[in-house]
Amino acid sequence: MPFMIPRIDPDIATLAPGFRALSILVEAAPVTNPHVGAEALVRACGTEPAPWAQAHLAAWGEVFKRFGAKPQRTPCSAEALRKRVLRDGAMPSIDPVVDLYNAVSIEYAIPVGGENLTAYEGSPRLVIADGSELFDTIKEGEPAHEAPEPGEVVWRDDRGVTCRRWNWRQGIRTRLSVECTQMWFILESLPPMPLAALHEAGDRLVAGLLQMMPEARIETTLIEASDWA
Repeated sequence: MPFMIPRIDPDIATLAPGFRALSILVEAAPVTNPHVGAEALVRACGTEPAPWAQAHLAAWGEVFKRFGAKPQRTPCSAEALRKRVLRDGAMPSIDPVVDLYNAVSIEYAIPVGGENLTAYEGSPRLVIADGSELFDTIKEGEPAHEAPEPGEVVWRDDRGVTCRRWNWRQGIRTRLSVECTQMWFILESLPPMPLAALHEAGDRLVAGLLQMMPEARIETTLIEASDWA
């Protein structure tokens, strides 16, 4: 399994003091229990939020405001999922792996990204965009490109942006599905979320993946400010 640690631009510390994340690399294996994700999603939608959950989502809203995003219109991914569950009472099943990481995101009120690592050119990195980068998306049913706003926080690789507004909207090129052979997950937290809860969320995701594909190889790395370069 290839070793990879995502890079975090040191300027991110100004926008989000105390930001830390779990990076989880997965070498996938044959799926023996494809229902794990959907079952986890149903359970997560019926789970009471953790005592710190609202404060964590509010902290993400403040971070989004600092780089010019409007969290009411483009919320962090965890807030968007929470609003959908509160509105509809459930989340539709999308894909076994996507269902699983959405379940972790809902249960722990944490943005969770899932990426097809084989589609990457170079390592993932979290940076402040200058506005010249390209982001692949769909508009009116057709493939299209757009550019992030200057000063926007984005995930990117050597080819372009893979996720806009930090964790708001994922691109098409690196989108993850259960058929992918090399998977990368990133669980992103701010200080209102206890470090123990971050590790618990990562353990929950890893346990679900191993239940789904028992022969998968998985590596988890904690990324803290001291690792930024």
